[in-house]
Amino acid sequence: MTITNIKAIPELFTTQDHIWMATALDLAKRAADLGEVPVGAILVHDGQIIGEGFNQPITQHDPTAHAEICALRDACQRLQNYRLPLDVTLYVTLEPCTQCVGAMIHGRVARVVFAAEEPRAGSLVSARQLLDNGFYNHRFSFVGGLMAEESAALLRSFFKARRAKTAE
Repeated sequence: MTITNIKAIPELFTTQDHIWMATALDLAKRAADLGEVPVGAILVHDGQIIGEGFNQPITQHDPTAHAEICALRDACQRLQNYRLPLDVTLYVTLEPCTQCVGAMIHGRVARVVFAAEEPRAGSLVSARQLLDNGFYNHRFSFVGGLMAEESAALLRSFFKARRAKTAE
């Protein structure tokens, strides 16, 4: 597949994209309610959610329990297959890290739509552009910026509250 490495242009996103990202943002809020960094992710195939997850490394005592990984695990358990069907889109509220990009390659995700960029650890457009390397056996398309401000505001609010609590 061709890699799309562009920032949000309103025409790039369908009404369904907005609905699915809003669902991922709801999952991110669940993570925040548990004291986890608010990131949510869903996998969609043929208009249906086949997997969902939110950040849980603290509550699950698992450093790999990022939202994307949890969504991939959920989908693969539901489907009883370690590979996803063709044409699966992953919606996530924050640009994926190196670990999550690797898992998406192995799971055969077709498309990724993310909200906010992650300047420190983002591995699609920000800190590194992993898919620009030509040696992966699977590539997926991606686009960022859908509901980016909502996601960024949720993250800012979470970290502001965490800093205030630490300062007490």
